[in-house]
This record gives sequence, structure tokens and C-alpha cells, in this order.
Amino acid sequence: MNTNFSTYLKKLGIFALFTAAITANAQENYITLEKAKKAALQYSHDIKNGNLRIEKANAQKQEALANYFPTVEALGGTVYAFNNFIDPITLLGIPEIDNVYLASATASEVVFAGGKVRNANKLAEVQVSANQIRAEQSVDSVILTTEKKYWQLVQLQEQQKVITAAKTYFAELLKQQNDLLDAGLIAKNQLLQVKVNQSKILLKESKLSNMRKLALLDLALYTGLDYDTTTVAIDTLHQIVPPELKYDHTVNVAENKNYRLLDEQIEASKLQTKMAEANQLPQISVGVNASKYGTFNVGLDSDIQPLAFGLVRIPISAWWGKEKQQIKQRKIEERIAINQLKKGQDQITVGITKSWYDLLDAYKQIEYAEDNLEYAEENLEVQRDNYNSGLNNLSDLLDAQRLQQEAETELVTAFANYEIKETVYLYRNNQLDAPTIEELSEVEKE
Repeated sequence: MNTNFSTYLKKLGIFALFTAAITANAQENYITLEKAKKAALQYSHDIKNGNLRIEKANAQKQEALANYFPTVEALGGTVYAFNNFIDPITLLGIPEIDNVYLASATASEVVFAGGKVRNANKLAEVQVSANQIRAEQSVDSVILTTEKKYWQLVQLQEQQKVITAAKTYFAELLKQQNDLLDAGLIAKNQLLQVKVNQSKILLKESKLSNMRKLALLDLALYTGLDYDTTTVAIDTLHQIVPPELKYDHTVNVAENKNYRLLDEQIEASKLQTKMAEANQLPQISVGVNASKYGTFNVGLDSDIQPLAFGLVRIPISAWWGKEKQQIKQRKIEERIAINQLKKGQDQITVGITKSWYDLLDAYKQIEYAEDNLEYAEENLEVQRDNYNSGLNNLSDLLDAQRLQQEAETELVTAFANYEIKETVYLYRNNQLDAPTIEELSEVEKE
């Protein structure tokens, strides 16, 4: 079995030179896979929203952290009466009073709340971690989608090369048929057979051209790059290293981001249960207050009165009321989260394993497609020689050409399919070469 693809690559030499010429003369009309991925990562709204969710979670974390500090508030008020509050009492030396004011400041601190404050802070940290994982998932998803769209574009470009080669073949065959017809060696219907097949090739060329433009538009819209129908994807289908030699396949479920999210969900559920249980425990708070009151115009003012206080709140009805049922609900949710983790672990294991076997099958597809192309090319050469020698008819030659063209298209499809399957495997097994959220943030700042 030929695995070096030398024959196939030689056939792509002309197109490679053509691509190089385009790159040299019009540098703006090319795109590489890395360029597409970089643009998509900077343009993606999902990634931007992921960063905003992290920022929001950090704000919630700071909000929870504020519960460790005392609550300070000030109160001020005044009342004016159109009629006196108190009429003057001359014997007691009390003047008329038609206004009063009050100024007060209080600082209080919860010193015990059953661990509710501590667990609320832990829960906020879990939310930050979960949003960071979701943001990482967005990055991986953007890379996966970009690669799929890019290789679809490359596949169409490669198929266009197959059609170009077929057009050249039919142009030569048509010239030969015209010469034979002029010499009176063939009937006109043979010339028409060639023209019919040539028309089919031209129709395929038109369809592929439109499909390539649509794929290019799809990629441009997803990455934020400018749409230009002359743009050429530089990365082409190339020799593939067998997956068994390239990857040391292991199913690493613990590093899978979906698994990590499910694990964070269990932790969040446990903390919510503890917070619900805290509603049944006493709450103790202490504080200080300073106040001053009096009137504005008669000189009846008090001195600033400081005082300290302590409060104990015992939620007795919570021991049998709705709080007890809320705890029961939270414990059920905790068990559900654990079951979801076990279910997710099995699904992730199956998904990674399936993607590995898909990758192996994709590589086999390349090997079989290459063999088929080799056989089809040999068959076409034999049929062409036999036709030129008068040993077979034109239909056999046209069938051989069709089989060769189909085999070449299948090889292109096999290459593109392998590239996509490889990306899916890396995506599911958490091995994608992806930048971190911090690295993306630094790029956006620049």
C-alpha cells in the first residue's frame, strides 16, 4: 500500500505553484488556519460574553466578601409642626416646641450565622471557577468550529483542482475526437459523448465555485475577516501520520471541561445545603450606636448618646417549618448532582472513545481512498492505451475517467474528514492547542 501520497502530491504541484504566485502577488488574498483561528478568537461574541460572565462572577464574589465587614448606616430626620408640639409652660421654663431633629449612626456585625457567610463566599468562588470553565469551553468551541469551516473550504478548493484536471483531460480528448472525426475514423456520436461528459464537468465546476464562495462567506462571517471571493486557503491537505504513532490515547475524563463543570455543580449544591441548614441555627450580632436629638431654635439638645448592643435571633419555627423542607430539597438536589456527574462521566468516556475510533476509521479511509485512486489511474491509463489501439470503445474510456475522477474526489474528502475528526478528538479529550482566557484578555488589551 502506498502511504507517501507522492503520486497525489505531484498532481498538486501545478496548483501549489499557482497558490505561491497568488501569495507573492496578492498577500491580502490568502488565509491560513492559524490566521482564521486567531481572528475567530478575537471576534467571537461567545468568548466576549464568557469574559463578561467571569467579570460578573468576580463582582458577586466581592459582594459576598463584603458580608465579613460591619454594616454601617446613618439616620437623620427632622419634623416641623405648623402648630406647636408642646405649648410653653412658663412655670417650668419650657418654651414652645414646634420642631425636633434626630441624628443617629449605627455599626453592626454578625458574629455568628451558622456558617452562612463563610459558605456564601465559598459558593461565590465556585461560581467564578464554573464561569472560567465555561469561558474555556467557548474558546475550544470556537477553535473546533473554525477548523471545521476552514477544512470544508479547503476540501472544496481541492475538489476544484480535480475538476480542473478533468477539464484538461476532456479538452485533450475532445481535440483527439475532432481530429478522428475529420479523418473519418469515428462517428459523430462519439464526439457528442465527449461533449456531454465535458458539459457535466463544467456544471460541477460551476457548482463547486458557488459552494466555495458560500463556504468562504461562512468562514468570513464567523471569524470577522473580510469576505473576498479571491481569497485562497493556504493550508492544504497533506500527508497524515497514523494516529497510533501521533497520540498516546488515554481517556482522561477528569480533565474534560464538562466533567469539571459537573464536579463544580456538586460542590455548589453542597454549599447551598449548608446555607439552608444555617437558617435553623441562631444568629448572633453585635453593634454600637450613637445618637443625638433636640430642637433647632430653643436650645433643648441632648448630648451624643453612645451605646453598645447585642442581638440573638433563634429561629424556633424553622425547626419544623418551611426551612426544614428547604433543607430536604437541597439534599435531594445534591444527590441529583452526584448522579448527573456519574452519568456525565459515562457519556464523556463513550464520547472520547468514539472520537478515537472515528479518527482511526478516518485514517483507514485515506489509505483505502489512496489505493482506489492508484487502481483507478492505472485503469484509466490502460483503457486509454487500449482505446488508442482500437481494442475497446469510447464508453469504456469515459467510464474509466469517471472512476478516476471519483477516486480522486474521495481521497480529497478522506483527507478533509480526517482533519475534522482529529480536531473533534482533541476537543473531546481536552488536548486542543488553545490560548487561556488570560492570554486572550491580554491580546484584547493590545
